[in-house]
Amino acid sequence: MELKDLKKIKLPDTPGVYFFRDARRKVFYINKATSLREQMRNYFNKNLADTHGSLITSLVETAKSVEFIATDSVLEALILEVNLIKKYNPSFNTKKTANKKSNFVIITDEKFPRVLIVRESVIIKKKKGPKILSKFGPFTCSAPIKEVVKIVREIFPFRDNCAPHSGKPCFNCQAGLCPGVCSDEITEKEYKKTIRHIQLFFGGETSKLLKVLNKEMMATAKKLEFKKAERIKKTLFELTHIQDIALTKEDSFTTPASLHIEAYDIAHISGMFVVGVMVVVEKGEVQKSKQRKYKIKGFQGADDTKALHELIIWRFAHSEWQLPQVIVVNGATVQKNIVEQILREKGVKISVISIIKNKNHKLSSILGDQLIKEKYEKQILLANNEAHRFALSFHRKSRGKVKW
Repeated sequence: MELKDLKKIKLPDTPGVYFFRDARRKVFYINKATSLREQMRNYFNKNLADTHGSLITSLVETAKSVEFIATDSVLEALILEVNLIKKYNPSFNTKKTANKKSNFVIITDEKFPRVLIVRESVIIKKKKGPKILSKFGPFTCSAPIKEVVKIVREIFPFRDNCAPHSGKPCFNCQAGLCPGVCSDEITEKEYKKTIRHIQLFFGGETSKLLKVLNKEMMATAKKLEFKKAERIKKTLFELTHIQDIALTKEDSFTTPASLHIEAYDIAHISGMFVVGVMVVVEKGEVQKSKQRKYKIKGFQGADDTKALHELIIWRFAHSEWQLPQVIVVNGATVQKNIVEQILREKGVKISVISIIKNKNHKLSSILGDQLIKEKYEKQILLANNEAHRFALSFHRKSRGKVKW
């Protein structure tokens, strides 16, 4: 397969799974990608042999065609990759993982099943303890699957090690990660329903899971169980807006992943003509077509925190706009906390970065996730600077329209 063949395929700039077929149309390699378009381009790098070695060069030479399945998130791509490898048993994947230790996600066959990450060697040696109800994998890298289970648990709280009916809520229950198996806050029937949802997710049946949840939401609303219906609605939102930055780690063939970053800023003169803006940076570039302007209406006066609160509420009222993976705001812990509180209320997980500047408006420090700060500092500062410029520009125009 050559670069000219790849150019004929319209690869999307989205997460997904791709598979190579040989001359006999047999699938011999499957892999996930943060960006299908970027990852496939890397296979046709002129220096491929020098940068990735003879094994990868051989892979590209063997490939006669490539197919792909786009997904809504990297998390879904990871699950789909595992299920497709299990289905096709591609020869190149077998070579690649021959000496690696595998992990599985297992669901135990108990009255209140547990969801655990277990090494393959432990499963083989296991003689005592509960039987296994479901097993998903193998996952050759432990870090990504731990992150997946962490994300799933935030959407579908489950039991891991607490004792049922102990009378006391466990630590995870208090943190909202266990539904209260320990303290009798959930019935066996309701908990089994949660387990079925988790099975569908790890089985790669996200579409079916969304249909099941929609059906459950309608049924509870008909019974006038509105609180329950609202909880299911929140779960649906979380499932369709999974933000999985921690899973966008590059593998052997990727270039550094780009993030969808949104930056916000407020501008005013002594509390007059208060305006807010939203700026988007993708692939290290400002996306002018996605910039948004907003006039603060909820109050009068010089209060940047109130203005920021109103701006963020307005932004998240627009569900038709793509959600960012990182949010950047000016200010310190107070501003960061305001945004994070709104995100919690909306049931959305997005990393928030706060830019602290000195009295000369020069960078003093950056608050937020250390990994994101180190890896994407240039893009974060670009977004912040552009938001500041855009806010001042919009503010000047707003002032100019007022007749004194």
